[in-house]
Amino acid sequence: MALADLNQSLTKRAAFTQVTSQNRARTISQTIVRAICFCCAMFSIIATASIFFILFSESLPFFQKVSVVEFFTGREWTMMGAQQKFGVLPLLVGTLLITIGSGIVSIPLGLFVGIYLSEYAPSKVRKVLKPILELLAGVPSVVFGYFALSLVTPALRGGTSWIGEILPTLNPLLPEFRPANAAAGAIVVGFMTLPLVCSLCEDALTAVPKSLREAAYGLGCTKAEVIAKIVIPSALSGIIASFILALSRAVGETMAVTIAAGATPQLTFNPGNEVMTMTAQIVNVSKGDVSRGDMRYQSIFAIGLTLFLITFALNILAQRFVRKMGRTGS
Repeated sequence: MALADLNQSLTKRAAFTQVTSQNRARTISQTIVRAICFCCAMFSIIATASIFFILFSESLPFFQKVSVVEFFTGREWTMMGAQQKFGVLPLLVGTLLITIGSGIVSIPLGLFVGIYLSEYAPSKVRKVLKPILELLAGVPSVVFGYFALSLVTPALRGGTSWIGEILPTLNPLLPEFRPANAAAGAIVVGFMTLPLVCSLCEDALTAVPKSLREAAYGLGCTKAEVIAKIVIPSALSGIIASFILALSRAVGETMAVTIAAGATPQLTFNPGNEVMTMTAQIVNVSKGDVSRGDMRYQSIFAIGLTLFLITFALNILAQRFVRKMGRTGS
């Protein structure tokens, strides 16, 4: 009897030791994984802070020579000649033309495509259509730029001439599209950001609980009424966030805009004119023979800092809107 009790106690002690060692190993592994995740998060924060620090430190010499008021309110950007002028307003207006125009293309198209994929499309169609749309995100921006030159701009010119022939009274209102113009750049950037809007809108609409749809159907609502009054309001935070992220993506587009919209910094709101965005100006200066410490070299970082602040503000706006809508919905 005593020997049996001894064996039983030894067995329990061995099992306890094994469980303790397993718990200790699990705790160590969880600590390691937590440390790795923390390091990754800190790396992202440090990278963002480093980018801001470099842009800010390199921009200080520029703003010591050019005042902030002159930089943001000046209407001319001229880096050649004896009288250099560094007014970022033409570049800012060109960037806004491209961004707003791309939003006019991508936002409604992306929303309607997302609604179709989540509410109307059969599963077989969804499995084929969604990967095809996401392929647009993998097309190089240079291809979109030459697509604008070879197809979009001729289509815009042909469309305006056709409308002018049918309705001659509208001729004074129709813009004359140059070989490189803001409208073509906005259209191709809209197609570039279309997969982002489609994917995020479709995810937000699909995340709406099925019980809400069934409850609305039970009350006698039609498909369109369920989508308009139940699904879209429930997914509004994700939808608006996709819009803002697409606009911030359009702000930073470089190569397609450089090819399609041109490289002439002029203050104009005419979509048919050639414009230059802030990113295009950075590329234009980087390609030239500019020495470190030159005003043109320092202007790159001033423009980059402005771009950084714009995109940062858009991202903060999207996050706050999502949180506000989440609190309102809850």
